[in-house]
Amino acid sequence: MNVSYQDIITIEPGMRGGRPCIRGMRITVYDVLSYLAAGMSEDEILSDFPYLTREDIRACLSYAADRERHILATTRSSPGRSFPR
Repeated sequence: MNVSYQDIITIEPGMRGGRPCIRGMRITVYDVLSYLAAGMSEDEILSDFPYLTREDIRACLSYAADRERHILATTRSSPGRSFPR
């Protein structure tokens, strides 16, 4: 099943300081990305957080990729701003 991250990632002003969370829960996209960056596997994350799904993890990755694309597009369209490559 292919679900877009917009169906999974939620942003609520009163939840975790308005950071993007997974399905309205208190775990943020940043949390999941940090676990992956630290070397945790999807299976390890799912074992530690049984309420998460593989789709949730992929939604975090998709959200981060989309945000990166948006930042790059914004930076490139702003004259006088440099962005490390």
